[in-house]
Amino acid sequence: MLLEARVAQPTTEAEAVRLARELYGMEATARALPGEYDDNFHLTCADGGAFVLKVMHPARERSFIELQCQALTHLARRAPQLPLPRVTPNRGGELFTSIVSGDGSTRLVWLLTFVNGTVLAEVRPHTPELLGDLGRFLGEMDSALQSFAHAAAQRELKWDSARAGWIREYIKHVADSRRHSLVEKFLARYEAEVVPVLPRLRRSVIYGDANDYNVLVSDPWPQPRKVVGVIDFGDVHHGLTVSELAIAAAYGILGKEDPLEAAAAIVAGYHRAFPLDEAELSVLYALIGARLAVSVTNSAYRKTIKPDDPYVTVSEAAAWETLERVEKIHSRFAHYTFRAACGLPAVPQSEGIKQWLVASAGSAAPILDADLRTAPSVVFDLSVGSTFLGADPGAAEAPGLSEKIFHEIKRAGASAGVGRYDEARLLYSSALFGPSDNPTDERRTVHLGMDLFVEPGAALNAPLDGVVHVVANNSGPLDYGPLVILRHETGGGEEFFTLYGHLAKDSLASLEVGQHVRRGQRFARVGPAQENGGWTPHVHFQVIVDLLELGADFPGVAYASQRCVWTNLSPDPNLLLGIPASRFPEKEPARSETLAVRRALLGKNLCISYQRPLKIVRGWMQYLYDETGRAYLDVYNNVPLVGHSHPRVVEAAQAQLALLNTNTRYLHDNVNRYAERLTRLLPAPLRVCFFVNSGSEANELALRLARAHTGREDIIVLEHAYHGHTGTLIDISPYKFDGPGGRGKKPWVHVAPLADDYRGAYRRDDTQAGAKYARHVAEILERVRAEGRGVAAYIAETLPSVGGQIVFPPDYLAEVYRHVRGAGAVCIADEVQVGFGRLGTHFWGFETQGVVPDIVVLGKPIGNGFPLAAVVTTAEIADSFNNGMEFFSTFGGNPVACAAGLAVLDVLEEEHLQQHALSVGGHLIEGLKSLQTRRAAIGDVRGSGLFLGIDLVLDRETREAAPLQASYVVNRLRDRGILAGTDGPLHNVIKLRPPLVFSEADADLFVKTLDAILQEDAAQPRR
Repeated sequence: MLLEARVAQPTTEAEAVRLARELYGMEATARALPGEYDDNFHLTCADGGAFVLKVMHPARERSFIELQCQALTHLARRAPQLPLPRVTPNRGGELFTSIVSGDGSTRLVWLLTFVNGTVLAEVRPHTPELLGDLGRFLGEMDSALQSFAHAAAQRELKWDSARAGWIREYIKHVADSRRHSLVEKFLARYEAEVVPVLPRLRRSVIYGDANDYNVLVSDPWPQPRKVVGVIDFGDVHHGLTVSELAIAAAYGILGKEDPLEAAAAIVAGYHRAFPLDEAELSVLYALIGARLAVSVTNSAYRKTIKPDDPYVTVSEAAAWETLERVEKIHSRFAHYTFRAACGLPAVPQSEGIKQWLVASAGSAAPILDADLRTAPSVVFDLSVGSTFLGADPGAAEAPGLSEKIFHEIKRAGASAGVGRYDEARLLYSSALFGPSDNPTDERRTVHLGMDLFVEPGAALNAPLDGVVHVVANNSGPLDYGPLVILRHETGGGEEFFTLYGHLAKDSLASLEVGQHVRRGQRFARVGPAQENGGWTPHVHFQVIVDLLELGADFPGVAYASQRCVWTNLSPDPNLLLGIPASRFPEKEPARSETLAVRRALLGKNLCISYQRPLKIVRGWMQYLYDETGRAYLDVYNNVPLVGHSHPRVVEAAQAQLALLNTNTRYLHDNVNRYAERLTRLLPAPLRVCFFVNSGSEANELALRLARAHTGREDIIVLEHAYHGHTGTLIDISPYKFDGPGGRGKKPWVHVAPLADDYRGAYRRDDTQAGAKYARHVAEILERVRAEGRGVAAYIAETLPSVGGQIVFPPDYLAEVYRHVRGAGAVCIADEVQVGFGRLGTHFWGFETQGVVPDIVVLGKPIGNGFPLAAVVTTAEIADSFNNGMEFFSTFGGNPVACAAGLAVLDVLEEEHLQQHALSVGGHLIEGLKSLQTRRAAIGDVRGSGLFLGIDLVLDRETREAAPLQASYVVNRLRDRGILAGTDGPLHNVIKLRPPLVFSEADADLFVKTLDAILQEDAAQPRR
């Protein structure tokens, strides 16, 4: 069965050049390619043409080569859209040539066009989209091959899935006993699940070797990457059609943490191109395992013959690792997952059981003594976005939740509380519900049952006739506490189960497995919290159509990524309970629905972050949570300065809002308190405050103050500056007026060079860089004066953010402010991004330059997201503004906003967040600079505290920006659970501005994740 070809003298590259010339009239250079039996050469012609010359092993039969040539010719006709190799005839018009080699053996030679691409084994990452495209490619190819036949395709091949049983005689070569048993297990599954249905499986000629060294992928750019071809048709044969997919999946899952997810992506792509039938789906998982078992057994045997041949064992280690992972996946669960990937109901019997439950619901006994079909109940929202639970994910497990739930039940005069089915929750925060301690990894969140909250000791009744299947005290990872599972049958004999969790332990003493339970019979009681892991007393009621042999370990909570499979396995329990639908709130729209409605109702230039938009429903400290409960580490949003939903800020705003919120026409001490606290943090003479609602309003007001004080109109700004979205601020923001939709610079706006000492005109090695950049501002002032006008103000972020997280060179602002004031203009410091301790070393950005501005603008972060912004200036400038025209902002400085602002100042001080930003920022910078030594894409790391920029480049010497790579990196960070963004004139700077509660562990996670992404192909510093 195994091909044992005799040793042949290898063909040299020089001989390949000669064969190309003599047989094809082609002058070319030759480079040997790897191969197990045959000699293959990459030929390159002077005109750039590329080919693969194949010199076959003497043992290869003529019909075998003819088969491959005819198959490729057929595909060229039937599937011309597929970029497959094309057979190139020799000078005589023949598809291959017989030659006598130097050792006297007869060898067949043929020529193929070269398909350019990178082998899948060398591509990172293997995204679901790329694996799906592999499935699509193979599906289209197999569809075309349905009409192809050739006598030589009826061959005996060790890789033919229909003959996988041959390995039984060779398993003895697997020396390790654990691995030996593993192969036997997969072989037994093959013989039990595949062999009996072989006669029902479709057969056709298939390519048969879509391993990761035979699949070619396009270059990283443009994205997304595509499969551009397959090579080596040496395993083409007539076999099981579905084997094509099984082979591709077996190789596609190598090295994947979640092999089922990877396989499902390939299955989905294949099915869209060439639909699978029920029989094929039922054996696909067993065929994948069998292919891996054949591969490792073949390697074990071949090592006894060629122990030092790396080609024989190229994927052996990965195959063993994958076999061990696949072993842990239940075969029926894999089957259901593949069905779901094909857009079919995941569990074939589920629909029939659901219909039976609907028909039987009227005669089912109520589970509680109070029949919830008619008795009043309260349906609770325990979802990720629930306002009932608050923002802190950990608070949901606190004892206070129990009191809160029962208070609501009592207040409503209800018989019970109800927790919803198919609800994504953050209640299950234990690390046991996820694969690791990484908070951004996916955790189990989707509730598969229905909770009935009742007092401990409440009796439970069997809704249907059944048999006790499991009685257990489950204190394991899924923590049902004491539980019972009853087995039932539909009228048609279909088996299903009902599960009851969080029961009283002593109420199960009389139950035994196999015991019959009558409809309406009392069989258990609800347990107290102390017997159920501290959970609020309730019964978790769940319907299960396939227990998957999991027994008491069947999950009551699922991963959102597997939602459609698990909800098919556990349909809605309300099919039996019959609680009126009117009691349930309307289901939240899916992410796709939310996106569609937004696009229909909101302005189309309201941008959305990331290629795959996020639906964020909760924020807590440095984390944001989407509607499925996935946590995202926020390294991007500077607005929640002291953390998303910080309880001190929330409580302060809530308390004041419950008492009063009005405008500044009335006296209130909050605004005075806040102004006093704020000005105490600023140097003299900055002592007069104006409060507004946003940074844009604040910058607009700052310009009015400057113009009123100087009597001039002109403004000096920096390249790529952004100061807000009002009409005037767009006019002074080159980021906007020079960008798409912009109308260019107004005559009264003057743009100075951005003092970028990394890629600007003056670099860090120039000790006079700051003064030289400042000189450009002086030249503008001189030019404007020569034109008979004067400048009102110079405005700049003290560390430009949109400009690319820039740190000005030393003395820059000191020299600029000297020039500006010498010309009678005022200096405005935009501190919206960097003020309030973010820099760690200083509380304000302007302090880093040793200057004091005339006007300071504060925005977004000072209320931790509550609408609050401020302009602080001198008494002299404020007096100039007091020119008879009233200034008024209805909600600027209102009592609620000022209460939030005061709370932010309290938190900053009490939690020492400036010092924290300095410490954590230093740790993060150290990690990033270390990473910079290993990853050529990082050209520069700059910033201070928790205001940092990572400048990505294509070339460190030229500092050419890498905007495509930067965009790729932030989107991949998003996929990995970390939120960042890009900025800078060239859109190549990854900006980091997390909430100040960001920790060293968060910094380490970011650096580790960024490191992994920078090793992916599309992140490499190349075009």
